[in-house]
This record gives sequence, structure tokens and C-alpha cells, in this order.
Amino acid sequence: MNMRTRKVIGCFGFLAYLAVYAVLAASVGSALTTLVPVWAQLAYYAVAGVIWIFPLKPLFAWMNRGA
Repeated sequence: MNMRTRKVIGCFGFLAYLAVYAVLAASVGSALTTLVPVWAQLAYYAVAGVIWIFPLKPLFAWMNRGA
């Protein structure tokens, strides 16, 4: 598989992952509004806003691997 094909597949995989992650993170965040104080919600959104990138490292490595 050439690099261009891997990048197209990876792009669609990235967009699908991001959409699912955003829906799940927002759902959990909205469920927290009645359960935890505001500072804990802020901490949750700060962490959730950063950790989404870590599972994508293997995808990016695969996309940029040489032929």
C-alpha cells in the first residue's frame, strides 16, 4: 500500500475516531454537571481535551511509514 492510500485511510480513521471521542467526552461531561463541582468539571474537560491525541500516535506512525 502506498503512502498516499495510507494517508487517505488514516484521515478517515482520524475523523471517525475524533467524532466518536467528542460525542463520548461531551456525554460524560454533561453527566458530570449534576454530580461534581465546577472545578472538577473544569479538570475533566482539561484532561479530556488533551488525552484524545495519545491513542492516535500509532495511526500517525502508520500513515507516515515508508513504502
